[in-house]
Amino acid sequence: MTDPMVNPIEAPIQNTGPLNGIKVLELGTLIAGPFASRMLAEFGADVVKVESPKEGDPIRKWRVLHEGNSLWWAVQARNKKSLTLNLKAPEGQQILRKLLAQTDILVENFRPGQLEKWGLDAPTLQQLNPGLITVRLSGYGQTGPYKDRPGFGAIAESIGGMRFLSGEADKPPVRVGISIGDSLAGLHAVIGALLALHHRNKTGQGQVVDVALYESVFNMMESLLPEYDFAGVVRQRSGASLPGIVPSNTYTCGDGSYIVIGGNGDAIFKRLMTAIGRADMAENPEMASNDGRVKHTALIDQTIGDWCAGRGIEAALEVLQAADVPVSKIYSIADIVKDAQFLARGMIEEHAFTAGRTLKLPGVVPKLSLTPGRTRWLGPTLGEHNADVLKDIGLSEAQITQMRERGVI
Repeated sequence: MTDPMVNPIEAPIQNTGPLNGIKVLELGTLIAGPFASRMLAEFGADVVKVESPKEGDPIRKWRVLHEGNSLWWAVQARNKKSLTLNLKAPEGQQILRKLLAQTDILVENFRPGQLEKWGLDAPTLQQLNPGLITVRLSGYGQTGPYKDRPGFGAIAESIGGMRFLSGEADKPPVRVGISIGDSLAGLHAVIGALLALHHRNKTGQGQVVDVALYESVFNMMESLLPEYDFAGVVRQRSGASLPGIVPSNTYTCGDGSYIVIGGNGDAIFKRLMTAIGRADMAENPEMASNDGRVKHTALIDQTIGDWCAGRGIEAALEVLQAADVPVSKIYSIADIVKDAQFLARGMIEEHAFTAGRTLKLPGVVPKLSLTPGRTRWLGPTLGEHNADVLKDIGLSEAQITQMRERGVI
């Protein structure tokens, strides 16, 4: 078992990640692009986040704040360097070009056309840096009739098919409690960046990775399309159940707690029904396989629901876990932070944060055996790394001071 809590960071941790030496420039705000570059930074990439000099990324002010910055910022910008740069000023754009000439991966999530307005279209970028990988995230992608529309995660979840399926059958669609569309796009952006990096390592060629938020959501839609095309089935909202796969549902225990039970495997179903005292259903040949159980969905769910209602969740968990049935309480964050599995795998990190306080952050995933990702520092203050980044591209202290006075940084 690993140490359940990462020691608080008092000094920067040595960078030993697999992306050590890869330079990433992040242009953009909020969630999708920054989530992608956050993951690259967690595995060792040198990520420079460009922010506006006055306000910075709006996510600094989102949700719960501490001393002017959101707690979300601590994790969304961990391991990144903050460079303030006025990209509307010609001098700021000159600095951007110098940075891009030394960059391996550019991550941007502006509306399509913004880079082109700055004279940084794909051919220009290729001429400036032939090996540059440009990862572009947008609501609808860089092409198509919708490309100029504004597209946030909520819109992507709607047009990509997710919102239609979320919620109870007789109620309006609902959202997942997080910005899942943005994060899915960020994951696809990381995959695309690494694929392009692999290609560049073989050929020396950079390329454009075009990530549309709605397509990232649509990519998760399982059998939605072939079922509609071949059988005319339009999958509908089904609440907590999983139609056509029985039993898989959420049930209410006698103490009011919610329990999720996945008993849809044939052998698992037998163990489940035997454990709850219904050996007759476990041995019923009509229920031996999923297609047969689907015909008896209401009866099976009612039987399991009645059993759960007759006992508290801890008693129910004990019986079903002993029978090797996939089962869980629905966790809140209060449950997560004390759970033995999360702690054993280092998924609850704790870091020095402010005077007399530490801050818990989620651990880094996936787990690599030789070159694991790390949290080397928390989200930086606005412009914290201006001098370091600008000196790396040849600017003097005097030039940096003059740029600060002119509002360029």
